[in-house]
Amino acid sequence: MDSILIKDTTREEREKIVRQALFGDCGSECEFCSGCDNAGGGSIEKLYQPYIDGLKEISEINAEYSAHFVR
Repeated sequence: MDSILIKDTTREEREKIVRQALFGDCGSECEFCSGCDNAGGGSIEKLYQPYIDGLKEISEINAEYSAHFVR
């Protein structure tokens, strides 16, 4: 799989992409973890749910999230 676009992936593939991206470095789930603290502990996984559901691309989600920090 080369593309991570919604049109080129299945829901299962998108779940795997998000799981690998979020948990790949430390190898554990975010519950009770304060290692990255990007969105309040374990809530960052929920941030990418629209991608898993096929509603928004990862780039859209990242842009919306980053917009809160850029002036």
